[in-house]
Amino acid sequence: MIDKQTLEKYRLAGRIAAEARDYGASLFKPGVRLLDVAEKVEEMIHQKGADIAFPVNISLNEIAAHYTPRNDDKLVFNKGDVAKLDVGAHVDGFIADTALTVEVETNKYTDMIKAADESLKTAIDIIKPGINLSELGKNVQETIKGFGFTPIDNLTGHSLQRYILHSGMSIPSVPDYLNNKRPKTGDVIAIEPFATDGIGHVISGKGSNIYLCEKTIRSKFIRDKRMNIWYNRIYKKFGSLPFSQRGINNIFENNTDIILNRLSFSGMIKHYPQLVEQKKGIVTQKEHTVLITENGCEVTT
Repeated sequence: MIDKQTLEKYRLAGRIAAEARDYGASLFKPGVRLLDVAEKVEEMIHQKGADIAFPVNISLNEIAAHYTPRNDDKLVFNKGDVAKLDVGAHVDGFIADTALTVEVETNKYTDMIKAADESLKTAIDIIKPGINLSELGKNVQETIKGFGFTPIDNLTGHSLQRYILHSGMSIPSVPDYLNNKRPKTGDVIAIEPFATDGIGHVISGKGSNIYLCEKTIRSKFIRDKRMNIWYNRIYKKFGSLPFSQRGINNIFENNTDIILNRLSFSGMIKHYPQLVEQKKGIVTQKEHTVLITENGCEVTT
């Protein structure tokens, strides 16, 4: 069970993340830089008294997830872009994770956006303690297919714990008969179905500009004092939560690329790839964070 103080922190994080998400979506206009939107959303989260749980993700068209702008990014929205905005906020480590999709000034993909929205509603309506998550995935899949689209089979929702964005439980959008974990009262879960007109599978693309302090066995043999100093400075600021290139730019000034490349190569940090629909299909997404209650769930975002 979640104690009252923790519950209020989850709820506050949820309100702030939702407000920042909706504010960010209102900024999606042709010619607007993705960088400007990301920075404004993150600034709003801080102004409202929370911290970012991960860099704001803005993923366009066939990129399903994992793209955040660099500090020198010139990429702008174009009319017709299908843009996913994924926002995370935390209060004292208690995380809210939420996303939506906006089609920039056109209406070609309205049904696909609705497919993601309605499949999320389906999941929220049926999730409860002890539910078979494969059955939940089947219901999400059927909802998306009912609109004529395909769910992404290898992107899932996830459980959340304090300062841990992905804490072990996966929430599928398709039947997953090997998934034997079941949510219980007090669990915190991000549910995020993706719909596509492609094949329904994502592959790794280019770098996302999103990183995580995650030392590997190989990194334990690193004896370079500078690299350990760099790692410790980053970890002090972000801990176990993801960070971006622009997020450390003010720490290291003009040396961020060299530092990130060396730390990544050494295995001291992980660089996430962009997740791209395998057949370059357009992808839509919708996400809420929920608290599992005795009879269902409470949506925080």
